Amino acid sequence: MTVYLNGQYLPLAEAKISPLDRGFLFGDGAYEVIPVYSRRPFRLDEHLARLQKTLDAIRLPNPLADAEWREVIARIVAAGESEDQSVLLQVTRGADVMRDHAFPVGVPPTVFVFTAPLVTPGPVQRAAGAAAITVADARWARCDLKVISLVANVLARQQAVDVGSVEAIMLRDGLLSEGAASNIFVVKDGVLLAPPKDWRMLPGITYDVVLELAARHGMKFEVRDIAEAELRAADELWMTSSTKEVLAIVTLDGQPVGDGRPGPAAQQMYAWYSAFRDQVMRNSDA
Repeated sequence: MTVYLNGQYLPLAEAKISPLDRGFLFGDGAYEVIPVYSRRPFRLDEHLARLQKTLDAIRLPNPLADAEWREVIARIVAAGESEDQSVLLQVTRGADVMRDHAFPVGVPPTVFVFTAPLVTPGPVQRAAGAAAITVADARWARCDLKVISLVANVLARQQAVDVGSVEAIMLRDGLLSEGAASNIFVVKDGVLLAPPKDWRMLPGITYDVVLELAARHGMKFEVRDIAEAELRAADELWMTSSTKEVLAIVTLDGQPVGDGRPGPAAQQMYAWYSAFRDQVMRNSDA
């Protein structure tokens, strides 16, 4: 596997990062995960814009211009073995000569890019749906930033895995936040409900696509706070992300959601999403 590290393209086994890197010591950095279909990145502009927003918020200058990111991603994707891939970009504040919380001076950032096969839910899982649990949202107060400090998300996701679930849905002050690694949508009485994009949740790229498609096709939707009681009384629940795309949640804390099967709204949205994704990929050839 070929990776990109600080200006070099090299085999993964040869990629070395200092143990004093601030990503290792502090989780001081930002990242993006970009889905690639038929070797073409999906929504690359939006991913790069979100990376820039996170870097600006943590006061870390972007080490590459958008054109340079595009070139790096194109080369990594071309070297990948799979047609469909998941590309990780990660930027940290670099490696200083000592461990100090304050920003280092004159230290270049660490830039790392690699790719792996894109694994999305198969037909069997889509037909069956997924199980989820609820957990208290114990994260910091800037969940809108895609930073690499993810131990709270890791613990929540592992709590779900420990009981055979796919995702942990986070609740803060009686309101839905998001999943440990996804955004969450609620359907009730034919209306799609989405939490607002504020500090409590990461503004997902797939989240935006879902709301764009709902508006385009006339599906009623509301963006607003969603109470825990509404979550538990949902007719349908969905999780969305770059790798899960649109996946129905059919049980929550061991109780069925709706009739315990993927609902019609989820199936319709996934059909719209698939058609939109394929159209974007075809147009990117032009």
